[in-house]
Amino acid sequence: MATFVGFNTIGQFKKFTLVDLELIKRDLLNALNIRQGQVVGRPGYGTVIWDYLFENQTQDTERNIYNEIQRVAGGDPRLYIESIDLFPQENGILIQLQIAPVPGQTAELVSVFFDQQSRRASYI
Repeated sequence: MATFVGFNTIGQFKKFTLVDLELIKRDLLNALNIRQGQVVGRPGYGTVIWDYLFENQTQDTERNIYNEIQRVAGGDPRLYIESIDLFPQENGILIQLQIAPVPGQTAELVSVFFDQQSRRASYI
């Protein structure tokens, strides 16, 4: 079993080290908070989900969001997505992901809310 070690200063006061699934979740949330094309030298990093927030929630829009989540998660070889559920909300989109670090480990359900007003994605 691999151990992934990284650092995080968001919402942390003393302990900045994250390991395994907590680090993977933080990295995924970082990728979901960055618009695609905004990282210098990495035009494919980030997401275009923010462009779908103000679209009508049709089956095509939902399919595009599913595909985008798969694309973003596919950029991290430590992450495996078992299922995706999408729930349009009044002022954003709630996406529930069943994720597992590298296949074979226990999966965890995480909920990511894309808030139209604050333009931030966050775990709830």
